[in-house]
Amino acid sequence: MKISPVTQKPYINDAIVGNSSMLVALGKNGEIYRLWWPHIDMPQHIEAMKTGIYIEGFTSETVWLHEDQKWSYEQHYIPKTNILKTKATALHLPIEITSTDFIVPDQDIFIRYYQLTNTSKQAISIRFFVYASFTITENRFYNTVMYDSKIDGLIYFRHQYCFALAGENACTGYDIGNAFSQASKGTLLGNQIGMVPDGTLGYNFKIDAGKTVSLPIYLTAGSTLHEARHQMTQAKRNAVEDYLQITQSYWHQYLKETKPLVTNHSKVKQIYERSLLVFKLMTDKKTGAVIAAPEFDEAYTRCGGYAYCWGRDAAYITTAFDCAGLHQLSRDFYRWTIKAQDPDGSWQQRHYHDGRLAPSWGLQIDEGASILWGMYQHYLATQDLAFLKEVWPTVQKGVTFLLHYLDSETGLPLPSNDLWEERKGEHTYSAAAVYGGIKGAAAIAKTLGELKIAEEWEKVAAQIKQAIETKTYNKEKNHFYRGVKLYVDQEKVRQAENEGKIAFTETDEKGYTRYFLLYDETIDISLLGLTIPFEVLEAIDPRMMATADAIEKKCTSPIIGGILRYENDSYIGGNPWIIATLWLAQFRIKQGRYEEAKKHFFWAVNHATHLDLLPEQIDKQTGETAWVVPLTWSHAMFVLTAHMLAEVGEI
Repeated sequence: MKISPVTQKPYINDAIVGNSSMLVALGKNGEIYRLWWPHIDMPQHIEAMKTGIYIEGFTSETVWLHEDQKWSYEQHYIPKTNILKTKATALHLPIEITSTDFIVPDQDIFIRYYQLTNTSKQAISIRFFVYASFTITENRFYNTVMYDSKIDGLIYFRHQYCFALAGENACTGYDIGNAFSQASKGTLLGNQIGMVPDGTLGYNFKIDAGKTVSLPIYLTAGSTLHEARHQMTQAKRNAVEDYLQITQSYWHQYLKETKPLVTNHSKVKQIYERSLLVFKLMTDKKTGAVIAAPEFDEAYTRCGGYAYCWGRDAAYITTAFDCAGLHQLSRDFYRWTIKAQDPDGSWQQRHYHDGRLAPSWGLQIDEGASILWGMYQHYLATQDLAFLKEVWPTVQKGVTFLLHYLDSETGLPLPSNDLWEERKGEHTYSAAAVYGGIKGAAAIAKTLGELKIAEEWEKVAAQIKQAIETKTYNKEKNHFYRGVKLYVDQEKVRQAENEGKIAFTETDEKGYTRYFLLYDETIDISLLGLTIPFEVLEAIDPRMMATADAIEKKCTSPIIGGILRYENDSYIGGNPWIIATLWLAQFRIKQGRYEEAKKHFFWAVNHATHLDLLPEQIDKQTGETAWVVPLTWSHAMFVLTAHMLAEVGEI
């Protein structure tokens, strides 16, 4: 089977468009990198989607718009929408091409509205090619492509996933199989069907000097050929301008119903609005689950994947939803958590959007605890008593699990993976999350009149707080340990013992020896979780003040600024993170140190992308986007920090 000649996809998705059931990721040049449907987490269906032109008398082969050295690009979202415009201007040809990309709300119609302008003083004849290769469900085998005269376009299908690709204009040619290579020559052979992934449509235009012609391209989806074909037939019945107006009005109304940010700073306001628009795209309309980010590393070559729902991320994100007035998105998420909960009351590390366990490397106790904490935060924002009654059985099961997951020796939660998912132990942040989860659950119980249960849970929360203060505080250095009972390898134990640190071993029931350091002394931004968001200790507590100062001293990136997750972080080269920097900004706000807070806040503002999207990391040398775009947690921290500053009149 022949596979289309495409290079490794970029890890960075520069732009996204969607409607909460279909999601598309694009590059700065307007090239389509990825498409998800009917859920935004999986499956991903597109291997490549490219467009190109052949101009009679000017080119000897097709010039593709993704060939960056031949074009200059401008890209922006239409303000207050998720509609993307990309203008490509040829450097040596008399053509300018603008693509307006959007997905129609509630209809799963992806539209690429091309407008081709002749920039010369004479008429030109153009062959315009639209190439698409679908490896449906990320599977290269047994995909089928066929030309369908009823829609005057191509249909791609495999099993229960079918996609129709066609233009509003009549196509002048098509090809299937080896379609990229053939289109590159400027001619299409008319192969009608093949058990292959790729095909090309061709359109011919004559454009007078200085004039513009339009070509709307539609992509529709269905679970059968009939559904995809019917969707395409329906799509072609309306003018593209009508779809554009419908979509623009939808996003304007969406923002109109949110809570505005009180600020006169235009850039802050732009990123705030973009954050709210991102929130909707990152929320699955059918399930309520929220993804950490659109996937960008499908083969898991450099990470473990991001297009899953983490309870930890979602607790921060839904709190930001509520802060911005997006209460229904929060409500939908917490309804989803009911079916994602395991029978024993736990929530696992991360999930698919159908609630099933996603690829995992073990329990992370802060995930479920964060969900319980977030449920109470949602109630505080909405005063929705019916919501508490709905989730009460889930809360009871969740707390029961947490109560049984406490170390009788330390009083802290038993060992699990930390929030960064890099190490196992009894982590201070995890303990703070469990405290916050049980404390929030106790408040729910009290609100519902379950006073005896509330009293019991309050007592346990107080005991966890005491354990945190006595077991994880480093009196000698006047800041908190990252954790205790840290799992390590044998070599690290030897090294630690040579340095005079306390290490020990345990042997399990199968005779396997495990190695531990008693204390994890690494300075980590997550230690601020003791104050924000879980309120174990106040920001003015001298121990927390000293911990925050130690974080700023040891975790500030020396060249470009910004805050690392922890000292000597090496993930993707060890860069500063947006969430870490905003976390410290929030702590400084709580201290009343507003100028310092604004320094960190505006560092994040200044490192948004050209489309006002917030990545996960910023390159420590260049200051450019280094990794995931957009990271939903980054946008959540931005919204929360912006409102905190607005409430004290500092933006």
